[in-house]
Amino acid sequence: MPSKESVVPITRAREPRDTLARPMRDLRISVMDRCNFRCPYCMPREKYHDSYRFLKTAERLSFDEIVRLARLFAALGVRKLRITGGEPLLRANLADLVGELTALTGIDDVALTTNGVLLSKYASELKAAGLARVTVSLDSIEPAIFRRLCGGFDELEAVLDGIAHAGRAGLTPLKINTVIQRGINDAGALDIAARFRGTGVVVRYIEYMDVGNRNDWRPELVVPSAELHARIHARWPLVPLDRNYVGEVAQRYAYADGGGEIGFISSISQPFCGDCSRARLSSDGALYTCLFAAHGLDLRAPMRAGASDEELLDLIHGRWSARIDRYSELRASIRASAAQEPKVEMNYIGG
Repeated sequence: MPSKESVVPITRAREPRDTLARPMRDLRISVMDRCNFRCPYCMPREKYHDSYRFLKTAERLSFDEIVRLARLFAALGVRKLRITGGEPLLRANLADLVGELTALTGIDDVALTTNGVLLSKYASELKAAGLARVTVSLDSIEPAIFRRLCGGFDELEAVLDGIAHAGRAGLTPLKINTVIQRGINDAGALDIAARFRGTGVVVRYIEYMDVGNRNDWRPELVVPSAELHARIHARWPLVPLDRNYVGEVAQRYAYADGGGEIGFISSISQPFCGDCSRARLSSDGALYTCLFAAHGLDLRAPMRAGASDEELLDLIHGRWSARIDRYSELRASIRASAAQEPKVEMNYIGG
């Protein structure tokens, strides 16, 4: 049955609020469930082995389907899009999708999160297509620790080269996301700060989170942001900065000597569920209203069955309006519950 899309004007005022009065402003779109790394906290090699069944091409949303849904999310209040994975640069012709997303009415910002390995190849093409900025996941600049944290690959220089290419292409402000784990890469946290101070690159330290079900997360592996802040502040004094917008997840600081900016994302020690405005669209077309959700709303099936824009809008609006998620605020009690359900894996919905 042919779809009945494009019947709902993009200008319609129908922005939902969830049960805690939170609007929907950000949509993270996973375009690929595969990755060319096997980071232990996301896709450990022993679970994501050579015989692991990833989605088939037909099971992933097509670019046309992604654009259609993004336009509908924009009609409901979304203003920022972030392309994620898995590793999104494994998706062929990604710049074509970027070009279509940046042309959508109501979308103010399109960004991408990547492990950086392929960034030197695609940075200029992505910028030309309209991509605004890039975030690179980089947990260590010490070769042996980097190799351990990416699953055994010697690609550190490729990642650093990709960061340099992104900067030259103008994909700025360029950010580095660094997940810190105690006893694994915490000793090198200041090395990453030193490497990027004065370059215009913003390093953001992320507390190790219990995303998915396969990373063997334990509270003792978490290094609280306050501890990292104290260590960095002792070396290079920091001054707090205001948030760029309501719902920004990172606490921002500037180096007092003018060396740039860093940030801390503290989902464990300082949960920010109260103003979370992020929705997530999985590679196979399910809407998730929380990074730690157990269930998503399938949008692919009704869309492929011929649902109209109006019908899809009703589905999205209804799911967000019923949203009660605040996992990080309730983490201890939820994890202690014998009835806790398995959470969606991060490679399906991004970080």
